[in-house]
Amino acid sequence: MESKSVDVVVVGGGHAGIEAALAGARMGCSTALLTMEKGAIGRMSCNPAIGGTAKGHIVREIDALGGEMGKIADATGIHFRILNRSKGPAVWSPRSQNDREWYGRESQRRLMEQDGLEIIEGRLRDIVVEAGEVRGAVLSDGSILECSSLVLCTGTFLNGIMHTGTTATAGGRYGEPASSGVSERLASLGFITGRLKTGTPPRLSLRTIDLGETEIQMGDDPPRPFSFQNEKISNAQIPMYLTYTNGETHAILRTGFDRSPMFTGRIRGIGPRYCPSIEDKINRFAERERHQIFLEREGYETDIVYMNGFSTSLPADVQQKALATIPGLRTCTMLRPGYAVEYDYIPPHQVSHTLETKSVKGLFLAGQINGTSGYEEAAGQGLIAGINAALRCMHRPPFTLGREEAYIGVMIDDLINKGTDEPYRMFTSRAEYRLLLRQDNADTRLMRKGRALGLISEKEIRRLDEKERLINEGKMRLAGRRVQPETVNDYLNECGSQPIGESESLDRLLKRSGVTLGGLLALNGVSSEEPLRSLALDASAMERVEIEIKYEGYIRRQEEEVKRFASSESIEIPATFEFDHIRSLSAEAREKLSRIKPASVGQAARISGVTAADISVLLVSLMK
Repeated sequence: MESKSVDVVVVGGGHAGIEAALAGARMGCSTALLTMEKGAIGRMSCNPAIGGTAKGHIVREIDALGGEMGKIADATGIHFRILNRSKGPAVWSPRSQNDREWYGRESQRRLMEQDGLEIIEGRLRDIVVEAGEVRGAVLSDGSILECSSLVLCTGTFLNGIMHTGTTATAGGRYGEPASSGVSERLASLGFITGRLKTGTPPRLSLRTIDLGETEIQMGDDPPRPFSFQNEKISNAQIPMYLTYTNGETHAILRTGFDRSPMFTGRIRGIGPRYCPSIEDKINRFAERERHQIFLEREGYETDIVYMNGFSTSLPADVQQKALATIPGLRTCTMLRPGYAVEYDYIPPHQVSHTLETKSVKGLFLAGQINGTSGYEEAAGQGLIAGINAALRCMHRPPFTLGREEAYIGVMIDDLINKGTDEPYRMFTSRAEYRLLLRQDNADTRLMRKGRALGLISEKEIRRLDEKERLINEGKMRLAGRRVQPETVNDYLNECGSQPIGESESLDRLLKRSGVTLGGLLALNGVSSEEPLRSLALDASAMERVEIEIKYEGYIRRQEEEVKRFASSESIEIPATFEFDHIRSLSAEAREKLSRIKPASVGQAARISGVTAADISVLLVSLMK
């Protein structure tokens, strides 16, 4: 048996594993990434897209902390859009469609070029634990990777089973084997395991689709990068297409329900509530006459189309018949049927906010093993786990993010305190301070934290300082410039806003509904004024100026809420505190507090089932 020693071992080359491995190596720790196949690193197993509602926020936070997902998405993107533009700026979310093969190759290239990082092909057979601490990973060939920190990013591979109709095949992803034995080893270490399900839709041949029967979906022009370090996107943008199911489609799909692994009970795992299969949609929402389907090309030079919105595990023959009823797809070729994959996970109350497990020191869990769904949620966890795995090796204090600091913080806090019995997906509605946690200000919120960790360069901090100086100067100049009624009233009428009777400052006018910064700066008598014209603000900085002026009152109110939130977070609960001894607590509170072991009163208050009365009792006990 061969033995090799490194600081950090990362198991799994998906989106969580990529971020964890790069963070460990970039922070100066010798790091090994263990993957079953090097060519599968960065593979987009479901939709070849990055970002989306709330997910785009996470990608920008990853980038601001020094992670890689946003940069890879920018490099390989073929279609970029900011979603939810018709709503408020708190929910604007960047999204890109990516070239699937290119994304994988680019991920692999960046890993292979990283100093201090070694990629090893192999399978994890066992975890070496001594006196409650990780000591290494045993590979299937018997060799040992000794380490101080081990990060498990196993995705859907733990005892994975793929289902299409009555056919069930062991595997974590199409064409790739499952990982066996790891769940059992974790159970032997005292971990509780569970079972979840996710799915993917059919892949179609572009040449056989009648695009004339679909609605074209163009990207933004110009496209906006994810990464704060990229000034523009130079890739050619290609369109996507929209079509719809109908009553005939739904009737055909129902004929396969008696062979559906979901409805017949062969799948025990719970699927994602907010990204259901097409059969689940027509079963739960029988009154709906149609469901939208996005046809998304998987790259520049491929014939493959991803059928977004049609995830299914129905029999392949039923899938093919249903496709023939959808506009644009009546004569299409199905290259591969959709399928569901069922896999093991570790209910996340068993990890701390660092993503280190509570029962085994040095063992970190990230991604779908914690019950989440989505590339972005996995990558955010991978980055936090990789950072803390490295900090542990360096004997430095751990790094965590609070709910008031980042969507990543909201996600991890939700997982630990609320748990999940279905794949967790991030939404903007999960963040109580979402106006503060916008996608446009992630650099201001987090980049200096990334610098302190050694993941962001000093050059980028200087760029951030200059950007913030210009934003503040822009707000000051708008506050100091007053306009006369004759200059602005015609524009206000166009916006449906009340005209002014005397001079008013530009920043106060900007607070009005319908009034935009671009509209004000384009007015005669304003556009030519040197103090405003000389502001060297790019589009993203101009956007920040407008948002922070227009929503100033709301932002200030949320900042006050954060201060109140911080006061409860500052009341710490000792790790040895015995909740079972407090008889005045409800039985549910005693059980959940003992299981989760919150580190503060604020965290205790966010645990589902712990009431305000329980918190009052807890505060009295802590004072005693």
